Amino acid sequence: MPELIRPDTLKGFRDVPPGPALAREEMIAAAKAVFRDFGFAPIETPALEYAEVLLGKGGEESDRQTFRFTDQGGRDVAMRFDLTVPFARFAAKHHPQIGLPFRRYQVGTVWRGERPQKGRYREFTQCDFDTIGIDSVAADAETLLVIDALLRRLGVEKFSVRLNSRGLLNGLLANLGLEGRAAATLRVLDKLAKAGREAVLRELTDDVVGSADVAEQVLAIAEIAGPAGEVLPLLAEKAGDEPRAAAAIGRLSEIVDVATAAGVSPARMCLDASIARGLDYYTGVIYETFLDDLPSIGSVCSGGRYDDLAGLFTKQPLPGVGASLGLDRLLAAWEELGRTFEKATPADVLMTVFDDARLADYAAAANRLRGAGIAVEVFPDGRGLGKQLKYANAKKFTLAVVAGPDELAAGRWAVKTLETGDQADVADADLVAAVRERLDRRRPGA
Repeated sequence: MPELIRPDTLKGFRDVPPGPALAREEMIAAAKAVFRDFGFAPIETPALEYAEVLLGKGGEESDRQTFRFTDQGGRDVAMRFDLTVPFARFAAKHHPQIGLPFRRYQVGTVWRGERPQKGRYREFTQCDFDTIGIDSVAADAETLLVIDALLRRLGVEKFSVRLNSRGLLNGLLANLGLEGRAAATLRVLDKLAKAGREAVLRELTDDVVGSADVAEQVLAIAEIAGPAGEVLPLLAEKAGDEPRAAAAIGRLSEIVDVATAAGVSPARMCLDASIARGLDYYTGVIYETFLDDLPSIGSVCSGGRYDDLAGLFTKQPLPGVGASLGLDRLLAAWEELGRTFEKATPADVLMTVFDDARLADYAAAANRLRGAGIAVEVFPDGRGLGKQLKYANAKKFTLAVVAGPDELAAGRWAVKTLETGDQADVADADLVAAVRERLDRRRPGA
């Protein structure tokens, strides 16, 4: 007999059991519903791209984290590290057919060879939405509206969207004489929340700006944060006459004004000069979304404006803006906050099988319930009823439907509410209505 293979997964990769998998599917369905509400259309792009499509787009760190190999045909290929770069390639190739501006959403798996930690994996799912083909403050503001609607649809009550602008940061860094080192400076600043002030100060001083005094001035800017009405005037003072910074402040002000008028709570919008986003392709406004109850998990929905990315693939101007929901990070946050994913079945009802000889009757009744839009699982054999009910409770079914030979002969069913043990005896003709009524009674808000 051959030696057994250990059923292990690679570091940073994991299996997802039914409970969390069902929660993921529900979150994806909710996200898609929000995207569709705003008019975004679905697309798909390949998991594998030519390496030249992906490399050099996000920066040195994303290049190091990209899974890259030579395929059977000798081609240099890589696995996508996000959905934005493939979308820019898609838009460059298809813009004559899709029309501009174009709004898209995509839910897909991406891969990064980063160090695994809580909420960070090497294989994870992103839910992206973007508008491409227009440089408009309206698209920037709408991105903020979608983030707000998305988090609220997912049941997140306490969160904040932190805003900044690459244009603002580039202008402020130019005032400090760091024009040619802005990209490197921003990559280091993006580590502030994870690495801490002292580590970032040391890296800025030693590897980027070469001066502890200038590094302190950079950090003094990065540490400006607060409500938009308080922070924007302060940033305007620091910007002075620098044109990029002044234009960015004006645009941020308009984004906040539009979002406020559309119903986003001003308390949820924070101007945070430390937000830099680690990917090099961002050019304008940037967004990061944090849970008030668990900020340490990191941003659960991030993005920004990238006006030059598609220009690497086409001469057609294709400025873009969008954001990505980090599904796995949000699920990790739910678990950290004590939310559980106990329900291990998508079905609400277990049809028990009391008598194998009457399987046709059970199957027919289950199909009637399914025809009424009720998800039903039929137990596969007639083992003891106690074992079937134990199975139903373990899987977190809401109801169990039971009938033995006598009940079937009399055209009767028992509908059992598993959580309470309450049981009702109903006629066969009333089974669908009785099950529907009890399911509706168990739903939140009923």
